[in-house]
Amino acid sequence: MKKITIIGAGSLVFSSRLTADILTYDKLKDAHFALVDIDKERLAYAGKIIKRIFKEGNYKNATYSVTTDHRKALENADYVITSILVGGYDAIKKEIDIPMKYGVDQCIGDTLTPGGIMRCLRTLPPLVEIAKAIVEICPNAFLLNYTNPMSMLSWGIYKAVPEIKYVGLCHSVQGTSHEWAARLGVKIEDVNFECAGINHQAWFTKFEKDGVDLLPKIRKLALKKEIRDKDTSRMEMVKYFGFPVTESSGHNTEYHPWFRKSKKHVKRFCKGGSWNGVHGFIKELYCRRDWKKTMKKMADWETPVDLNRSLEYGSRILNALAGGEPAIIHGNVRNDSLIDNLPDGCCVEVPCYIDKNGIQPIKVGDLPTHLAAINARQVIVQQLAVEAALETDPEKVFQAMAMDPLTSMKCTLDEIREMTIELMQAHKKYLPLFKDKKLSKKPVL
Repeated sequence: MKKITIIGAGSLVFSSRLTADILTYDKLKDAHFALVDIDKERLAYAGKIIKRIFKEGNYKNATYSVTTDHRKALENADYVITSILVGGYDAIKKEIDIPMKYGVDQCIGDTLTPGGIMRCLRTLPPLVEIAKAIVEICPNAFLLNYTNPMSMLSWGIYKAVPEIKYVGLCHSVQGTSHEWAARLGVKIEDVNFECAGINHQAWFTKFEKDGVDLLPKIRKLALKKEIRDKDTSRMEMVKYFGFPVTESSGHNTEYHPWFRKSKKHVKRFCKGGSWNGVHGFIKELYCRRDWKKTMKKMADWETPVDLNRSLEYGSRILNALAGGEPAIIHGNVRNDSLIDNLPDGCCVEVPCYIDKNGIQPIKVGDLPTHLAAINARQVIVQQLAVEAALETDPEKVFQAMAMDPLTSMKCTLDEIREMTIELMQAHKKYLPLFKDKKLSKKPVL
């Protein structure tokens, strides 16, 4: 029996989706799931949902436990999966609303931007604590992290705990590859593609079927109005830079200085509904006052959990590690000369071969120079945010904000300084390590 510890199990869909996926594999259908969450009420519902999944899927030998103590849940764990949210809706609302006062218009704000930087500051310390506990309690266990900001947190985890067996996971490569296959009218199983870069900004540098290069067709499709209107900023980047990029168009507008310059530009580049860049959509997403009703419906099977395997990488990875069919996934790992023209040590998203011997990232080489340049200016923001969190250095928090493409496009340095001070003050209860470290109005040189 394998033991799978899920930390952050009280989320609405995360633990149930992963559990249903994992149980579809023969190697894992009798696993023990140790569910962890600091919210006892949500955790209780998560337990009821997983029990119902066992019943409906006829998984007679699978078992589960619930606890608020992650250290207890880590005992004898083979695999650990994390998806946590520190500060909840209150923290998210503040990191969206405060920057907007200074003209920094975010829709999601969980990857780069002031929102991503603040989320890194409050989330990295508990994740590092979990990683250290894994090395201490179950050193052979693998950590699969689904928590954003993915690049910053992954970088911070393997920098602080270099011995950890780790991969950071996202679904944007799978989602984007399936999108383009559908647009081209081909089956994704027939497509050979190469994709690499950084999380939420990885590039498809090859997309072919039967040896035929499909990138020229993709470049033509990117100009079609019906596609551009629903996927605007990404099609703009295909138009000017030549290669498809991962993540959604709305999210994509936050990473660059080109798309959210004014209300007029937001209206132009954020068509197609909430997911396509509407201001503050993250608040709508996390303001879930009806979570209890939603989880109860899942537990009662009034809203059934789909027992068919999804596209998420997590279950495929665990099955491969357990000795099942090897898998190739796209994971977030340390850049140990995997992408030659991005800095060594940063976090990159590259193909990884997974089997019973572990997680083996595949060397990519050079990205096209202009694509690496786009990634590199985001990497420096990530580095400063990670150093700020690990060193509890308020100056580096400001420096990360100042280098952020969206923030620097809208604000002067004075304004960025004021915004950073206000953000850190508003988040002080979520930043205990910064308790005695405040950012002065003027830099201390």
